[in-house]
Amino acid sequence: MWKKLSLALVAGVVVLAAVAYTAFQVSPWPAVWLIRHSFDAGAAEASASVAGLVPSDVVARRGLSYASGDPDTVLDVYGPTDAKGPLPAVVWVHGGGFVSGSRKDLDGYLRILAARGFVTVAVDYTTAPEAQFPTPLRQTSAALAHVRAEATRYGIDPDRIFLAGDSAGAQIAAQTALAISDPAYVRQLGFDPGFPRAALRGVVLYCGPYDATSLNFEGPFGTFMRTVIWAYAGTPDPRDPRVAALAVTPHLTAGFPPAFVSVGNADPLAPQSYAFAATLRARGVEVETLFFPDDRRPPLDHEYQLLVATEAGGLALDRSVAFLEAHARVAFGGNPPR
Repeated sequence: MWKKLSLALVAGVVVLAAVAYTAFQVSPWPAVWLIRHSFDAGAAEASASVAGLVPSDVVARRGLSYASGDPDTVLDVYGPTDAKGPLPAVVWVHGGGFVSGSRKDLDGYLRILAARGFVTVAVDYTTAPEAQFPTPLRQTSAALAHVRAEATRYGIDPDRIFLAGDSAGAQIAAQTALAISDPAYVRQLGFDPGFPRAALRGVVLYCGPYDATSLNFEGPFGTFMRTVIWAYAGTPDPRDPRVAALAVTPHLTAGFPPAFVSVGNADPLAPQSYAFAATLRARGVEVETLFFPDDRRPPLDHEYQLLVATEAGGLALDRSVAFLEAHARVAFGGNPPR
């Protein structure tokens, strides 16, 4: 009897394993659920790490709708309580591998940044697979247009707006900035961002995947990237044109706004930032970088900048603020498309 029961249990485990394996092969959903659980835990840890640094002299307005009829299009606005006159705005797109994350994950970080003299805006968008490319680009563009239209209400200078993002949010921010900057490119995307290039003073980008066509899909991190790209692009095949549509780096032009680009030395996505910054320079775009030696110890992992209590995280914040302040002061030079 026990032998038969043991065989039945083994058979059951084998069947469950086979079902699980099949499920992971035919849909990104099983892996997405695991990723969301892991990312939520990481976001909570990062938020806790800055709790003691969050200033009290920042006012928050939360849960503001930026596009009617869409429950996912919500943003939070933070600003200094003693602000004098309209301030530059930093509109930040959260990370989470395209499949996870929330504007709420950035609450402490954006309060800290706001206390340095900015209005900061945390943007929610519909994550994948619930929505796929280019929905987050449309939503980010709508958030930018809303922030500019409501500039007086939020204490923002409508002609001094920055776009920022981390991880997947950096890719979305960079691609949105490219759409704003290049009329030919935006025609390929099939929608108008509705935002004047002259009002976009610059971008701040951390740890992003800027060219899906050059990602390494081998190994454990490659498996993760395959899952999130599958969820966002709608295909598990890296050679599918839908994956190529996510690439920003190959399409960069001289019209791209000034950029601050950073990544940790131990981040598997570090080559993406190096190539992105090098391409910007080759196109004649002003770009500032914060990169670290390969042998830097302790090594800096993905999203290192959110740990502002660390030496590297504090440096990243200071360098970001210096970039923002410099480009908030300078009038736009040139004749940008509108």
